[in-house]
Amino acid sequence: MLSAKEVAYEVTKALDDKKGLNIKLLKIDEVSSLADYFIICTGTSNTHVKTLCDHAEYTLEQLGEPMLGREGHRGNTWELLDYGSVVIHVFTEEAREFYSLERLWADAQQVDIRDIVTEE
Repeated sequence: MLSAKEVAYEVTKALDDKKGLNIKLLKIDEVSSLADYFIICTGTSNTHVKTLCDHAEYTLEQLGEPMLGREGHRGNTWELLDYGSVVIHVFTEEAREFYSLERLWADAQQVDIRDIVTEE
């Protein structure tokens, strides 16, 4: 069983591997009881959003991490994968701007992931 931080890092890498854009890792445990980490990522299209989520799910499945739930919204403009301590949000650009989770969770600590993801 991986720690929440390890799960968050593995998913961040998996999203980056599939060319997820503008990946943000937020440590929210001090501002919310919902989870320890939120991962926010942008896909270039509805198909890309689904591909990113499928790859994240596959990666964690290989590591033995059970998913609690997966929800899609409005034809894959936003998908959410719930792993309990880690919640993954993958949006299209428009949906990400509309929901503006970074602004909603501005009190959360943004984790430096430069050593995990490849630069744009």
